[in-house]
Amino acid sequence: MLHLNQIHKIFNEGTPDEKIAIDHVNLTLKPGDFVTIIGSNGAGKSTLMNVISGVLFPDIGEVHIGENNVTNMSEFNRSKMIGRVFQDPMAGTAPSMTIEENLAMAYSRNKSRTFRKAVTKKRRDFFRGVLESLHLGLENRLGAKVGLLSGGERQALSLLMATFTEPSILLLDEHTAALDPSRAELITNLTKEIVDKYKLTTLMVTHNMQQAIDLGNRLIMMDKGQVILEVDEDHKRQLTIERLLEEFKRIRGVQMVSDRAILS
Repeated sequence: MLHLNQIHKIFNEGTPDEKIAIDHVNLTLKPGDFVTIIGSNGAGKSTLMNVISGVLFPDIGEVHIGENNVTNMSEFNRSKMIGRVFQDPMAGTAPSMTIEENLAMAYSRNKSRTFRKAVTKKRRDFFRGVLESLHLGLENRLGAKVGLLSGGERQALSLLMATFTEPSILLLDEHTAALDPSRAELITNLTKEIVDKYKLTTLMVTHNMQQAIDLGNRLIMMDKGQVILEVDEDHKRQLTIERLLEEFKRIRGVQMVSDRAILS
């Protein structure tokens, strides 16, 4: 479903500030794979997500989604195949528009544009039905401005908007990091429910090592623009934070005193 072939990305090439953000990364996700990504700041995690989504183009390498080579495809055109939820609850939605208007916009993402009325009664009933799955009462607030929602409510809406058209690839970029613990738990549980329901092929960046272990069927660790560790489904079931830290120490030959060192 997703195939990255020799992805290489350099920022400020040829200057004193040159940085290799992605260093010849290969990665393949089969349909239904849910892969979590961990690594320290600057490891290349978000750059990788931006290359997949089309925000950035690789200097070397190719990006394939299904049978499509999307390497040089614009972010707009890729958005028909990709759903993405960001760390900031304010991103991914239009605050001045209503819940209904935001949902209508997301619903039309992978459909042909027409001159028909954007929200019909049938579609409104559909929106209420999918909102009920969030268990937040938003189905009764279709006319509310999204900017008035709490951070957790807005992130739940962003997750729903990114997934209810069943995209080919779902990208979750630290989407619980800005929330308080109770709301983060809510969004984590919703993520698992929605990904399982639609069997979405998912790539999730997180700084929470326990979350990375608990969610998904595969895990990768990045460092200095490279994938330095891949854990398959069988080994992931036996994984602990302590074992992850030991693997990092073994691969990089450094002493890790706690998970803060790898995640800071």
